[in-house]
Amino acid sequence: MSEQKCTDLPSGWGSERWIVAGRVQGVGFRYHALLSAHRLGIFGDVRNHPDGRVEVRAQGPTDRLAGFLASVRSGPPGARVDSVESSELQHGMRFDTFTIRH
Repeated sequence: MSEQKCTDLPSGWGSERWIVAGRVQGVGFRYHALLSAHRLGIFGDVRNHPDGRVEVRAQGPTDRLAGFLASVRSGPPGARVDSVESSELQHGMRFDTFTIRH
């Protein structure tokens, strides 16, 4: 299980939810996010939405989250990111890995 209930994240960590719009399905976007998250030590998950957007939930040190967001904004070859809506992830949620959610 990658998602757990908890009260606090470590000091210096952030927890964010991004909704990514553009040409982000059918181009390896979720796999790109997975590899970037593992490389940067980010926890969370990524999944396709029925409307063609992709949802990313991410937790980790704030400096690494910034790098992960840059990777999400660039996407893999063949992707086109038009916008990223950002919001804080609900409190009390903690991930222990990064996965592709189906």
